[in-house]
Amino acid sequence: MKRLIVMRHGKSDWTSATAGDHGRPLSDRGKTAAKAMGVVLSRADEQPDLVITSTATRARDTAMLAAESGGWSCRIEETERLYLSGPGETLAVASTATDDVGRLLIVGHQPTCGDLIFRLTGGIVQIKTGTVVGLDLAIDAWDDVSDAEATIGWVLQPRMFTDHDIEVR
Repeated sequence: MKRLIVMRHGKSDWTSATAGDHGRPLSDRGKTAAKAMGVVLSRADEQPDLVITSTATRARDTAMLAAESGGWSCRIEETERLYLSGPGETLAVASTATDDVGRLLIVGHQPTCGDLIFRLTGGIVQIKTGTVVGLDLAIDAWDDVSDAEATIGWVLQPRMFTDHDIEVR
């Protein structure tokens, strides 16, 4: 059994003078959400064994802040393949994980995150910025992820935690 954790990047700063979509940074709210979700995943003993993130600034920073805040010791890989991609390409990226990875976290974008969850589960989940969804896959090897079916283990949205007192590092 493998767990695929799908995370949409945190809220971005649309007022930033950064040129282009790829370079748009996280807003303060997005940074807070990323940190909170990192802590939440650690407290739930759901920290990933590997993180693969889009190279877009807001996705990369979401991954880095979550990992730092949650105290994760896993490797973080960046790939352009998760930027402006669809669920098929995202699954192709996931299939590159080695089999010793039990929990793989993909940090990406909408609509791909929602489309990926629908493709694997047939379920529709509201994927607001910073949302994290745990999918249980009945596979033993990541090579098999493209043909896998999944069940939704849990859905966590940042406002469930950031509107309350949660200590983030």
